[in-house]
Amino acid sequence: MKVYETDQAVSFLKKHQLLKPYLKAKNYFEMGYKQMIKLKLLQPKKNKQYQFRINNQYRARGYFKEDGFLVTHISDHQ
Repeated sequence: MKVYETDQAVSFLKKHQLLKPYLKAKNYFEMGYKQMIKLKLLQPKKNKQYQFRINNQYRARGYFKEDGFLVTHISDHQ
């Protein structure tokens, strides 16, 4: 499964120097190792928005599309 990012998410990653850990988490996602990045469905479940772990502090949020997963937002989980 392919993972895509919005321009806003990419600029956040560059600004906070998270590109390397994000690419590692993205690689795990694309290889199907969803338990390693702790992929989970957020509440309310009807929105079908998911998040996965980049590192201990940051999470990537997004949703599944027909051609992959779109990361729309990076957030500080602390």
